[in-house]
Amino acid sequence: MKHALLLAAGLLAHNAYAGCSRDIAAPVSANGASVIVEGTSVKGIYPDVLRAIGPKAGCHFVFTVVPRARQVAMFKAGTADVLVPASRTPARDLLGTFIPMITHRAMLISLNNGRAPIASAQDLLARKELRVAVVRGFDYGEPYTALIEELQKQGRLFVEVDVIGIARLLHAGSADVTIMGPTLMAGAIRRDHRVQGLQEKLKFEAIPELPWQQSGAYISNALKPEDQAAIREALEKAGKSNQIMDGYLRYFRADVLSDSVRPR
Repeated sequence: MKHALLLAAGLLAHNAYAGCSRDIAAPVSANGASVIVEGTSVKGIYPDVLRAIGPKAGCHFVFTVVPRARQVAMFKAGTADVLVPASRTPARDLLGTFIPMITHRAMLISLNNGRAPIASAQDLLARKELRVAVVRGFDYGEPYTALIEELQKQGRLFVEVDVIGIARLLHAGSADVTIMGPTLMAGAIRRDHRVQGLQEKLKFEAIPELPWQQSGAYISNALKPEDQAAIREALEKAGKSNQIMDGYLRYFRADVLSDSVRPR
C-alpha cells in the first residue's frame, strides 16, 4: 500500500513538472489557412498543431480571436503566451523563443493585367502610380519595414486589419499590389464568396528584399521557465516531424506552395 502511494505521488509530481502550470493564452487572427476563424470557431494549420501537442505536453491552449496588430501587441506586452504563425525577427527574439516550422517568403501580389514586371523594392518605389496595400501587424523583416515606411511617406500605402480586406481592395481595383505570402491570399479568397475567381487573376513576383525566412511559433519569455520548456519540447518535435508543412499540403495545391513555402 505504501509503495502504491509513493508511486502515485511520484506520477503526480512528474505530471505537474511535465505539464503547464496554467492555461496558455493563444490569441489568433484570421491568417489564410494557418488560422481559420469562423464565428467563434478557430481552426487551421497552427491551431490544429497546438491542439495536437497540448495533451502530450500537458498544456491547454486557450484561443481568442483578435486583429493581427493586437495579437502582436499582446505578445509584446507579455499577455500572449504564444505567437502563431510568426516570421522570425530580431525584435521578436528579444521577447521569446522562436521554434521554426517552415520556410516561406512574402511576394508581391497583384492582378495579372500585363504591367511591366517589378524586380526590386526600389523598382516598386519608383512605380509611383501603383497603390500598395498591406496588413497591419505583418512583419517580414527590416527591408520590408523600410519599404512600407517609404511607401507611407509617398502616400501610396493602404493598411487593412486582415487579408480578406486586402483581397477585396485588389478585387475592386482600389489597390494594385500587396505584399504577403501567397498562401495567405489563397486561403482568404477561398473563404469569401465576394472575391471568388480572384485567385486565377493574380500575379506573384519575388524580389530580393523579401528573401526566404523561417516561420513558426514564438513562446513568450513571460511564461514560467518550466512552462516554456514543456511547450518548446512539444513544438520542436512537431517542427521536426513537418506537421506544419503537411498541413499546408492538405490545404493548398502544390503550385500555390512551390514559390512561397517549403519545409524548414
